[in-house]
Amino acid sequence: MPYELQELAAISGMPGLYRLVRAARHGVLVESLDEKSTRTLAPARNKVSLLAEISIYTQNPDETVPLTEVFERIYQKHGVAAPVTSKSSEAELTDFMAGVIPDYDRDRVYLSDIKKLASWFGIVSKHLPYQEAAAPAAEAEADADAITEEAPKAKRKSAKAAAEAPAADTEKAE
Repeated sequence: MPYELQELAAISGMPGLYRLVRAARHGVLVESLDEKSTRTLAPARNKVSLLAEISIYTQNPDETVPLTEVFERIYQKHGVAAPVTSKSSEAELTDFMAGVIPDYDRDRVYLSDIKKLASWFGIVSKHLPYQEAAAPAAEAEADADAITEEAPKAKRKSAKAAAEAPAADTEKAE
């Protein structure tokens, strides 16, 4: 994933984006994603929406595009700075969205959603580093190497345990 969105959230009734710090007795302790990085308590009555769980509707009712992929597409097309802001005109915002997700559902994705998307991308790209997505083949190879390194150790341990087990049984029998 280009941007790590697992710990980031939008909270109803609170402007901006927040990094989840930890759960508290009466809500969630969060840290604002801005220059001040202010820590505050988001009350339990506020709805906390994790960015990693948000998706954009497409024309296909069974398919959505996760926000992480949308941010990746925006970055690939426009870099760190999106060409629109929440103050842009309706035509600019809809053109921007069509450029990023050509088949987005124009009936279920409202103008306010596109404004939030532009605002959120601006905040995230300003405060989080972009990480190049690792090639799937390289990840699979790294995982395979880790497994092959662990496997002989496990075999040695199980062989050693098996060798010790019968010896222990024979000692008890004598």
